[in-house]
Amino acid sequence: MFDQLSDRLQATLSDVRSRGKLSESDVDAAMREIRLALLEADVNFKVVKSFTATLKERCLGADVLESLDPGQQVVKIVNEELAGLMGGTGRELAFSSSGPTVILMAGLQGSGKTTACAKLARFLRENGKKDIALAACDVYRPAAVDQLVTVGGRVGAHVYEKGTDADPVEIAGWALEQAKAERRDVLIVDTAGRLHIDSDLMEELAKIRKRVKPHDVLLVVDAMTGQDAVGVAESFAEAAEFDGVVMTKLDGDARGGAALSVNAVTGKPILFASTGEKLEAFDRFHPDRMASRILGMGDVLSFIEKAEEQIDEKQALDLEAKLKSNQFTLEDMLQQMRQVRKMGPLSGLIGMLPGMGAMKQLKNADVDERELDRVEAIILSMTPEERANPALIKGSRRKRIANGSGTKVQNVNQLVKQFDQMRKMMRHMTSGKMPDAQQLAAMSGEKRPRQRFR
Repeated sequence: MFDQLSDRLQATLSDVRSRGKLSESDVDAAMREIRLALLEADVNFKVVKSFTATLKERCLGADVLESLDPGQQVVKIVNEELAGLMGGTGRELAFSSSGPTVILMAGLQGSGKTTACAKLARFLRENGKKDIALAACDVYRPAAVDQLVTVGGRVGAHVYEKGTDADPVEIAGWALEQAKAERRDVLIVDTAGRLHIDSDLMEELAKIRKRVKPHDVLLVVDAMTGQDAVGVAESFAEAAEFDGVVMTKLDGDARGGAALSVNAVTGKPILFASTGEKLEAFDRFHPDRMASRILGMGDVLSFIEKAEEQIDEKQALDLEAKLKSNQFTLEDMLQQMRQVRKMGPLSGLIGMLPGMGAMKQLKNADVDERELDRVEAIILSMTPEERANPALIKGSRRKRIANGSGTKVQNVNQLVKQFDQMRKMMRHMTSGKMPDAQQLAAMSGEKRPRQRFR
């Protein structure tokens, strides 16, 4: 996400940082590049104009131009202003102190609203330990009710539905009474969308809102539609009040215009973002963290949070003990690989690490998750004894494992070799000794030519 904008801004700021002192003309040149980068990213023109004017004013201040490291000061200002453009520190949902918290989801057809309802339900259930119910009030789109029942069941949420013949307002009111009676923590109401904003859509939305009195109204917009998404949000803001935005398909938006414009245009923050097709690919939107990622500074806090969600403390301690005693096995490797994969797509995790997103060979690499599937299949085709002691895996065993995993003997050989190299590396690291270049070459089996000194 934001790849094009990120590349342009990082290149511009890298040039600024390389200068020992900055003049007004240097700042003007940087502002031109930033302006072009934002416009190419499909950011609203008025937003770009206001943003760069504020940025220029701050960068031309005496505390920047006369500082010992003006380039770094400019980067800091750009980071702060980008975060502010997307809403600053963001905000939390408003939860009820008694009775179910009601969240009303609105949006146009095709924005991914029904799936977003299920993703939000899963997020609140997993992270807030909430008992979630969903109300199926989209009775116009074919199969919308069935879709909500299916995805709701997959995330462990109860779905209140009365088919497609009942009145949506009555369904919403009935669902709220059911949620109260069953003491649910949260009720998420999936409303009908249209192909465009019209009076019927707004009238029905207003009636449902009056009936259930939601604590938050969230507008679901498709990031892939760029300025159209901003236009939809602006029109909704004019016709009906909403409290925040759920941005879907953000992973497919290489430019980022919608995410960078919607708060400035509507005054409403992005609260959540969907970053993939899987129901797990959904999280809080942190403007300050996203600004850091765009500028290549990574998002260590989100990385740590994802790790803490998936990595069991006892397992981590057991793993540490195994590493120190050189008892790390292929079974342990399989468990660790599964835990890392639960954190999300590897390509997304790379972008969270400072500096890694800027490395072309990693940023442009197509991280093939199927390769990890093959590794898992190979390990699962081994006996417990083979996983504990890979030295046993010779000739006929390798052929049996390859046949069992649907791979080739070469794939098995490669995995065993890589695992052996990894154990050697870990042995050095846990002993407090980082291997030097010659030792690394020996571990990988490379032959290093002798250096000639003149």
